[in-house]
Amino acid sequence: MKKPNLKQQYRVNEQIRGVREVRIVGDDIASSVVSISTALQIAEQKGVDLVEISPNAEPPVCRLIDYSKFIYQQKKHQKEIKAKQVKVDVKEIRFGPQTDDHDYNFKLKHAQGFLSDGDKVKAYVFFKGRSILFKEQGEVLLLRFAQDLEEYGKVESLPQLEGKRMIMFLAPKKQPGGAKKPQEAEEAVEAPVREKKAPQQKARKEYTGPKVEGENFDD
Repeated sequence: MKKPNLKQQYRVNEQIRGVREVRIVGDDIASSVVSISTALQIAEQKGVDLVEISPNAEPPVCRLIDYSKFIYQQKKHQKEIKAKQVKVDVKEIRFGPQTDDHDYNFKLKHAQGFLSDGDKVKAYVFFKGRSILFKEQGEVLLLRFAQDLEEYGKVESLPQLEGKRMIMFLAPKKQPGGAKKPQEAEEAVEAPVREKKAPQQKARKEYTGPKVEGENFDD
């Protein structure tokens, strides 16, 4: 739907009809109620326009200002409002009723990032087949998830079972300068990777003999 033109939203000068009196305001004039004819004369004397800004007031309020400047100010104000409006996306995090710690920490890290970026998180446990018998376990998992994220987000709705899904919504918390990912969460996710590399690094340190041609201990 096309938005109405700003110039069509305001009546100017002789377009202001059907009123006997108006309240005039301006940068260099005290607010006062005068007849519409007097208001038009004052606008002409000052070399500005009479712009009706509050038609529903009693009496209507008109501003003494250059109309082009007035439209520019209105457009600038609308842009500032639009810039302040933040689009909030909803990111989904899916669990199984028996999610292991590694997968849990991996998804926890992602949820922290989403909430830090200002997005909402829809966390849910999907029950497949007979796993619906573990719905209490799924609820405990989601509540643990909310507790681990309390620094980043607040619970908008507690876990609720909808069909084969138990769903919970988290909204981001406003934090000055943006939330930081805690070092503990980073280490929890990276620990399995370090453990996998550890045997290789240990082998490099313990081997002190000559390097045999064709063997590569860095692989």
